[in-house]
Amino acid sequence: MSKNASYMDLLTLVPLGISATHIYPVFLLATLTYLIIVFCNLCVLSTIAVSKNLHKPMFMLLFNLPISDMLGTTAFFPHLLYSIVTQNRVISHSACITQAFLMHFYGTGNLLILSAMAYDRYIAICCPLRYNAIMSPKKVIIIIFLIWFINFSMMVTLILLLTRFKICRTNIVDLYCNNPSLTKLICEDTRINNYYGLFTIVLIQGGPLSIIAYTYAQILRTCVMTNHPDARKKAFQTCGTHLVVFLIFQINAAFTLITHRFQSASPYIRRVLGISILLFPPFLDPIIYGLKTTELKRSLVMFLKRNICSSKL
Repeated sequence: MSKNASYMDLLTLVPLGISATHIYPVFLLATLTYLIIVFCNLCVLSTIAVSKNLHKPMFMLLFNLPISDMLGTTAFFPHLLYSIVTQNRVISHSACITQAFLMHFYGTGNLLILSAMAYDRYIAICCPLRYNAIMSPKKVIIIIFLIWFINFSMMVTLILLLTRFKICRTNIVDLYCNNPSLTKLICEDTRINNYYGLFTIVLIQGGPLSIIAYTYAQILRTCVMTNHPDARKKAFQTCGTHLVVFLIFQINAAFTLITHRFQSASPYIRRVLGISILLFPPFLDPIIYGLKTTELKRSLVMFLKRNICSSKL
C-alpha cells in the first residue's frame, strides 16, 4: 500500500562500497576534488567580473557556466562527503527532491549556456559586421534571462509532476537523487511523467545538438573559405575548445538518461556516467577555457598575480 512521503521521509541511496581502511583517503580525495572545482570556477567568475576587457558577450555568457557547475557539484559533494565519513547513505525525502532539482537544473543549464555560446561564436565568425548589433548588451541579458527562465520553468514542472505522487519504496538506485531514480519509487501510473521526461530529453538534448551542428557547420564553412590563416587558426582554437566541452557533457548526459530507460543496462555503467557528469565538466570547464581562451588566460594570470601580491603586503 502506498504511503505519503511524510511517512516515508527517509530514503536510502546505493552504498558506496568503501572499506573501513579507505574511508579517510577517499574522503580527503573527494574533499580536495570539490575544493579544486570550487576554486577554479570562482577564479573564472572573479576574473570575468573584475576585468573590464572581458565584459563582452562571449564572456558574459561564459560567466554563467561556472555558476551552473558549482550548483551541480555543491548539490552532490557535501552529502557525498558526509556519507563517506559516516557510511550512512540515508537522505530525507525533501533533501532528495532538492538534490534532484539542482542536478537537473545544473545539467539543463549547462547545455543551454553552451548553446548560447555556440550562437555567439557563429555570429562573431560568420556575421562579424553585424556582431555588435546582434549581440548587444541588452540582447545578451535577454538571452541569459531566457536561459535561466526556461531552465527553471522546465525543472520546476519536472519536480512538481514528481511530488504529486505518493511513494511506496525507499531505495534509490543511484549514488545521488535524480528524477528517474525517484520515479522508480512510485507504484502508481507515471506515464505523464515519462512522456514529459522524454519531451525534456528530446528538447534539452536535441535542441542544443541541432544548434551546435548548424552553427559549427556554418563556422567550418566560413573558416575554410577565409583567406586569413591567423583568423582561421583563432576561430578553430576558440570553437574547438567549446566543442570539446559540449561533447563531453552531451555524451555523458545522453547515455546516463538513456540507460535509465533500459532494464538491461548495467547499473554500474549508469552510476559511473552519472558521477562523470558531476565531476569532469565542472573540473575541466574552467581549465579548458582558462588555458585555451587567450584573453581569459591573460586576465586570469593578472588577477591571480594581483591577489597573491596584495596578500603578501
